[in-house]
Amino acid sequence: MNLKLFTALLFLAISDFGLSQTTVKMTNEYGFKNIDLQGLIDFENIFLEKLIFEGENIEGMSYVIEVVEYKNGKELTRNILFDGTELDYFKVASEKEMLSFYFKLSDRKLKIQMRGKNFGSKKLYFDLDDNAEKYALKDFFGSNPELNMPIKGKNAVLALITPNMHENGSASYCEVAQSNIRPEKLGSHFNIPHYFIITVDFK
Repeated sequence: MNLKLFTALLFLAISDFGLSQTTVKMTNEYGFKNIDLQGLIDFENIFLEKLIFEGENIEGMSYVIEVVEYKNGKELTRNILFDGTELDYFKVASEKEMLSFYFKLSDRKLKIQMRGKNFGSKKLYFDLDDNAEKYALKDFFGSNPELNMPIKGKNAVLALITPNMHENGSASYCEVAQSNIRPEKLGSHFNIPHYFIITVDFK
């Protein structure tokens, strides 16, 4: 084999190995496959999104999930939804972990819970500043089928937002979540007075 080609292939292999050690692949599934059940939860203003994390290094790790509330461009509250470091039972048992996030919005109230394979988190409750129908669940995938995120550190994975309002009266949710603006800056950049960010931190 040509020495230059061998060197290039070796470099790519080492790079891929290094990337797999420092990142985790995230994919998602939204809602229910049953159309009638999906229609019912839409009617009740309930959101479900499943996040699937895959990586060689996540086996044996724990994770902490937080809900960060922002108001008028500033962080208002930070609440732990789930702390997997509390018990060894919650450690990731394989190279793949799926978490389901449930959001119910009604009467200016928000309820959030996360469920794993054999356990569920506590429920968190928040007051909403506006009509619950104006809030929507968004992720940060855009047109990408998967994302590679750092395995260490707090990663924003979901957002519960109101839309960006345009001068002509139209509104957009997607341009907010897919804007590449840092999650903590969404409110000030798009003039969104109230929103929530869900983060996952592997430890």
